Amino acid sequence: MLQLHPSDIKDIILQGGVIAYPTEAVYGLGCDPDNDTAILKLLAVKQRPWQKGLILVASDFQQLLAYVDESQLTAEQLEFAFSKWPGPFTFVMPIKAQVSKYLCGEFDSIAVRVSAHAGVQALCRALNKPLVSTSANLAGEDPALTAAEILADFTGKIDALVLGELGEQRQPSTIIDARSGKILRNGQ
Repeated sequence: MLQLHPSDIKDIILQGGVIAYPTEAVYGLGCDPDNDTAILKLLAVKQRPWQKGLILVASDFQQLLAYVDESQLTAEQLEFAFSKWPGPFTFVMPIKAQVSKYLCGEFDSIAVRVSAHAGVQALCRALNKPLVSTSANLAGEDPALTAAEILADFTGKIDALVLGELGEQRQPSTIIDARSGKILRNGQ
């Protein structure tokens, strides 16, 4: 497994690679959200059913516009999300018709976050698009908190480990339904 800095990882992701990378609270597994083969590889590595859907993380909201149908949200609903971003808040938003079922699962929505983590922002800026983001663990297990755990659990299963530090968060992001305002998971 390659160990690279965020600026050196773009080609691996765009060629269908699956990476592990530090986020606000835990290590994440990620890939190109526009590559179904890469998404299926990530799901297989994590042993996660596609029906559950995945999160997209971005450096700014503009990167999410190809996936989110903002026409189904009011100005107030969008302003509420913008008031929390960048930060540890994931919003479930309506999807555009062309979004892969492997990203949204069985839902007509997708979970999205604009990250405040410098490494995540650098990855997304280098890609000029969002990145799939799910905790780096097998389904049902605790997420990885160190590079050593990634190397122990994922060597031979993923293509690269992005070097960097975890953020200051100690809990996963809070998940909020953008339409109803209901908190689906309280990470604070």
